[in-house]
Amino acid sequence: MAWSTQALRRVGTFSQSWLRGLRQAARCSQAQQKGQFSTTSPSTQKEYAFEMACSNIRYGVGVTAEVGMDCKNLGARNVCVMTDSNLVDLPPVKMALESLDRQGIPYQVYDQCRVEPTDESFKAAIRFAKEGDFDMYLAVGGGSVMDTCKAANLYATNPSADFLDYVNAPIGKGLPVTHTLKPLIAVTTTAGTGSETTGTAVFDLLELKAKTGISQRALRPTLGIVDPLHLISLPERVMAYSGIDVLCHALECYTTMSYTDRDRPSNPQLRPAYQGFNPISDIWAQHALRMTAKYIKRAVYDVGDEEARSAMHLASSYAGIGFGNGGVHLCHGMCYPISSQGKKFTSKDYSQDYALIPHGLSVIITAPAVFEFTAPACPERHIEAAECLGVDVRNVKRGDAGRVLSDRVKEIMDDIGTPNGLTELGFQSQDVPNLVKGTMPQHRVTKLCPRPFQEEDIATLLEKSMRVF
Repeated sequence: MAWSTQALRRVGTFSQSWLRGLRQAARCSQAQQKGQFSTTSPSTQKEYAFEMACSNIRYGVGVTAEVGMDCKNLGARNVCVMTDSNLVDLPPVKMALESLDRQGIPYQVYDQCRVEPTDESFKAAIRFAKEGDFDMYLAVGGGSVMDTCKAANLYATNPSADFLDYVNAPIGKGLPVTHTLKPLIAVTTTAGTGSETTGTAVFDLLELKAKTGISQRALRPTLGIVDPLHLISLPERVMAYSGIDVLCHALECYTTMSYTDRDRPSNPQLRPAYQGFNPISDIWAQHALRMTAKYIKRAVYDVGDEEARSAMHLASSYAGIGFGNGGVHLCHGMCYPISSQGKKFTSKDYSQDYALIPHGLSVIITAPAVFEFTAPACPERHIEAAECLGVDVRNVKRGDAGRVLSDRVKEIMDDIGTPNGLTELGFQSQDVPNLVKGTMPQHRVTKLCPRPFQEEDIATLLEKSMRVF
């Protein structure tokens, strides 16, 4: 069998990363044999292992029609179907409900999932789930719907839990999930969040004026359904802002700190879902970057380009598998207060009756500044990321890594009509302190940044992001 140069390069990259991990594991094993590891005092020990976890994924045109059989196969007697008020009368939900009807599966529909959910909207869905006594969940929608359904499943299966018990520390208690959740099937209707593959549920904590979330492997859907039929009528701006979320998921995943740089937990149960880059997350992130670079512009501007839109649907899942194990860092850390505090911006193609900065847009807006900042910590990885996005990097010097990747990100943003910085989202310099305040507690993601930072660094990145082009 003849291998292409590109395939050999991918195998080589994987092998090099894998060998680095093996060497680290070997050093830890030797130390353990010498009695240097203590299960009671892990604070000075570095991580030596990573875990690979994701949902089962089914891809194919029309596979939503199979969810009724899936529910029947899982023994469902009362299914909670969650969606939002925009989708409830559209083909994706109708197809799912018709499938349940064909199999005679009883269900109740909750269509009040909020686009960009809040703690209040989560709690409303949780109440519905508790009252319904469901033995299975079916989410049909984008990331907001899937995240809401995950939270409903989590708390309905442990009714005595306080809401902040599972919310990420230091905002919540960050307790591990030790009970069994009900099966959850997630039918994704956008090409961006990758939530059908991950154990993460993000929401806006209104009191904090910043987003936070729950990140636990136990939340992962039992099955993620990726059906290209649902992208046929996806509006242009929704396609654009979900597509650049794919871009940031993959870029941040590839440029996080290494999993071997984290402190090792005293119990494997405490190993976080977001572990830092590792040999497996690298492969998924790289492939998602290549697909996004090739297809995102076509997918945004040509609703009839089934190849491009289907490819972005897959890229979203690929990036989801990558960052669901490797993690993200500053772009996502800063996006949470941006989307929470942005009360002036509206976009065409989003029909909610309140101001909203779509998640992908809130993430990408600081990306050019972020990657210039993080590049000195791992310039080779930033150069490799730029190459995955189509940049000729043969003559790029390490010192130019951040600028080269930043410029390519700006080019993609310009290609798909992204607003020019935070000012166009309704922010001014006087808003920076509150945005910094909302960023600093986002330890779940910010602690994966490959370069140490202080509050003044975040303020500088936000100022640089006031205008991007």
